[in-house]
Amino acid sequence: MADEEVPAEEIAEEVEEEVEMNVLDALKEVLKKALIHDGLRKGLHECAKALDRRSARLCCLAKDCENEEYKKLIRALCA
Repeated sequence: MADEEVPAEEIAEEVEEEVEMNVLDALKEVLKKALIHDGLRKGLHECAKALDRRSARLCCLAKDCENEEYKKLIRALCA
């Protein structure tokens, strides 16, 4: 039984169907992969250090951030 061959039709069904991603879905995937590979920095302090060292490749600022000083700092470090 261990030497049984799997029909090609079953293999084709196992292949994941590619679905179209929107921007938010793509961003979620990128952030998940960064978290898995220890490349995600969270919080103002960690992000400011990464931006200051110029080691950051992507910076996301939440829309609901109400502190204008935080926004100014992050935008200035990104520039």
